[in-house]
Amino acid sequence: MGRLDSGVELRGRISSDLPLLVVALPEEAAALDSRLPVLVTGPGKVRAANAVASALAAARPASVVNIGTAGALREGLVGVHEVGTVLQHDFDDAGVFATLGARYGAPIDLGAGLVLATGDRFVAGGAMREALAVHAHLCDMEGYAVALAAHAVEVPMRLVKLVSDDADESAGATWQAALAGHARTLADWVLHNIAVPAA
Repeated sequence: MGRLDSGVELRGRISSDLPLLVVALPEEAAALDSRLPVLVTGPGKVRAANAVASALAAARPASVVNIGTAGALREGLVGVHEVGTVLQHDFDDAGVFATLGARYGAPIDLGAGLVLATGDRFVAGGAMREALAVHAHLCDMEGYAVALAAHAVEVPMRLVKLVSDDADESAGATWQAALAGHARTLADWVLHNIAVPAA
């Protein structure tokens, strides 16, 4: 194990024949298989982008798989979902394009799957949730940053999110109460969907 900076931790060693699992918080990584490298970034886009970019500058994995929890922006969403498109909800890409004529925060297409909105504000109901639900199914605080860092160096990327709450007024309490169970669910997804080397 190695700490890269405050709150950032690399568990294991990055290898070209293994995926790098990326999570925001150590609690989300608590049940993950120790045979795979895990990067814990800390919360938020800046920390996630910096941690992933630094790790990928030092070594190149077979792929990056960002796993973690996300709030549901629409009714009936439960379980684990693969993200097809990720966008930033707190960056005015249209406004920047109108001013500069270039895109600096366009959505990232990852293939088939739900739409994830990433931003540095925890979504807990109100007008923000309603506005985001028009364009996205899920919300988190790191996915876009992880995807951008991986795409910048052309490392294959997957975003996998477990619905932890309804991104409403009770989101904070709901997320904390179920975090241990969510960690086990994420580890189970990895076990069944990621090739783990023999012990």
